[in-house]
Amino acid sequence: MAERGNVHLQKSTKEKIKKFNQLRGKEVQTNEFWDLVVITAVDEDQRSAYEIQITEKLERKELPLGISYHVFADPPGCKIGNGGSTLHSLQFLHNKYGKSLSGFKVILIHAGGFSQRLPNASALGKIFTALPLGKPLYQMLELKLAMYVDFPSHMKPGILVTCADDIELYSVPDQENVVFDKSGFTALAHPSPLSVGTTHGVFVLEPAETPSICDMEYRNCSKFLHKPNIEKMRICNAVCKREGEEFVYTDSTYYVDYGTAMTLLTLLSEISPLTCEIDAYGDFLQALGRNATVDYTENTANVTKKEKGLVEIRRKIFRRLKGTALNVILLNNSKFYHVGTTEEYLFHFTADPCLREELGLLSAAFSVCDLEPLEETRACVMHSILHPTVTVSQGSVVEYSRLDTKVKVGTRSIISGCWIGTDIMVPSDTFMHSLSVNLDGKTGFVTVVFGIQDDLKRNVSSPADMKALSLCKVNLEDCVKLWGLCLERIRFSGDASMCSLWNACIFPLCSDLKGSFVMSLGMVKALESGTKFTLPNNTTLTSLQETLQNKNLEEMLKFRKELYEDILRVNLRNSVTTNFIA
Repeated sequence: MAERGNVHLQKSTKEKIKKFNQLRGKEVQTNEFWDLVVITAVDEDQRSAYEIQITEKLERKELPLGISYHVFADPPGCKIGNGGSTLHSLQFLHNKYGKSLSGFKVILIHAGGFSQRLPNASALGKIFTALPLGKPLYQMLELKLAMYVDFPSHMKPGILVTCADDIELYSVPDQENVVFDKSGFTALAHPSPLSVGTTHGVFVLEPAETPSICDMEYRNCSKFLHKPNIEKMRICNAVCKREGEEFVYTDSTYYVDYGTAMTLLTLLSEISPLTCEIDAYGDFLQALGRNATVDYTENTANVTKKEKGLVEIRRKIFRRLKGTALNVILLNNSKFYHVGTTEEYLFHFTADPCLREELGLLSAAFSVCDLEPLEETRACVMHSILHPTVTVSQGSVVEYSRLDTKVKVGTRSIISGCWIGTDIMVPSDTFMHSLSVNLDGKTGFVTVVFGIQDDLKRNVSSPADMKALSLCKVNLEDCVKLWGLCLERIRFSGDASMCSLWNACIFPLCSDLKGSFVMSLGMVKALESGTKFTLPNNTTLTSLQETLQNKNLEEMLKFRKELYEDILRVNLRNSVTTNFIA
C-alpha cells in the first residue's frame, strides 16, 4: 500500500511541476491559474525586497504572466502574527479591488518574518529560498505555485492561505480533483503520527456516514485542536486507526470563500488596531466546528510571548466566527515537509531519499560543477560556480556562491552568498553566509558564521550573561576572549534586554566579499582550535540583525545576477561543444 502510494505521489508531483513549467513565462488564460498572488512581508523594507525579486523573476519569465502579484507589509508597530497579516491583506485587497474581489481566486502566502532558524533566508526572504530543481531554478515561490497549480480551476472565488516554509505533496484518484466549493473554511488534512500532532493543528472529524479508505475524502470537522498533547487527542476522539496504526489528521493549508473573507474583514474592524500576535491557524480555526468552545481563548501555553489583550481579542474572534463551517479534505496519500531550520534544510536537500524522489531534487541545480562527486557524497549545489578541484563533503549545501581552486567544504555545512578564495577549508557543521551592507554611506560586506545547531533565538537579559549563549559549541564569553576583544565593549543591537546570537555585534565589516569570508572563517577556526585570532585595529563589528537593517539588496542581487550570466555562458558553451562533437 505504502509503495503504491509513493509511486502515485511521485507521478502526481511530476505532473504538477510539468504543468507549472508550461505556464512559466506565458500569459495565462482565465481559470487556468490564480487571479492574484499575494505575499506577506513583515515590514516595508521586506516588502520592497520582495517586490524587486518578483519583478526580476517576471523579467526572466520564471513566473506565469498576465496576473497580478502583490506584496503587502504588516503595519508598523507591534507584531501582528500571520493571522493579523491575513486580515490586513484582505483589507488591502478589498480597498484595491472592491466588489471585483468577489470574482477572484487568490493565493495568500505568508512569508513575513526574519527566518532566524534558517538565516540564509533572512535577507532575501524564505519565499525566495532556492530549491535544487527546475530550469530556471525553482525557489519556494515557484514550488508553492506548482503544488497548487490544479486548485484554481476547481474552486469558487476565495482565498487559499498557506505558508512559505513548508512543502505539501499529495495525490488524488484519477479523474478526481481537490475541489473548494463550500462556504466557510475548507482545510487540507494530512495523516500524521501522534507525535507530529503535538506541534501542529489536529482535526477532530465528524463520524463518516459510510467509512471508506481512499486517497481523498471530504469530511466535516467538529473541533480543531491547536498543538494538543496526546492525552487531549485521545479525549477529543482525534485519534484514528488504520491497519493497526494510530494517526491524527494535521493541518497545512486552508481555503476561505469570498463571503467568509468578508466576515474576516468585519472581524478586523472589531479588533483594530491590533496590539498582539494572532495565529491564522490556532486563533481562527479553533473558533470553528460544531463542538468549538470559548475555552481555548484562555490557553496561552503555545504562545511565544504572552501579550496583554490577546485573550479578549480571541474572544471577539470566537464570537464572530462561531457557527462557521470547518470542512476538511482528507489527503490520505500526502506528505508534509517543513523547511524552516538549518537542520531541516540540510536533511531534506541532502539526506532525505523520499523528498528527493518525490520532487526529483538534483545534486547540482543550475550550477557549474563536477556532478559525480556530489552525487556520491549526497551534497547539494544550487546557482553556484565551483572550480573542478573543489570538494563539497557529505550532507553540505552550497547556494549562490563562487568557490575557487582547491576549496574544501566540510560535512553538514551551509555556504550561502559567499566567494571563497583559493585553498580554503571550511569546517564541518558550519553555517557561513555573506551579505552586503550600506554603512556610513559606503558599501561593505559581512560574513556571519554560526554552528548548524546554534540557537539564534535563545536570549539572555544582559551582556554580562553572554556566557549562557553558545557559538559553534563555545560559550560567547570565551569566543570574545579568543578573538582578543574586550568583553565590556561587545554590543548587542536592538533591544538590550534580549541579548542573543541574532543581535550580538561580533561580525567584522570588510571592504570586499572574499576578504569578508576569510576574516569570519579565521574567527571560527580560532574557536575550533582554541587559539587566539586578532582582528585588525578599528574593525567595525556588527550583528546579523543590524546587517539586515542596513543590507544592500542591489549588491546581493547583482552578485547573483553575475553568477546567473556566467552559468548560462558556460552551459551554452558546453552545449555548443557537445553538439559539435556529436
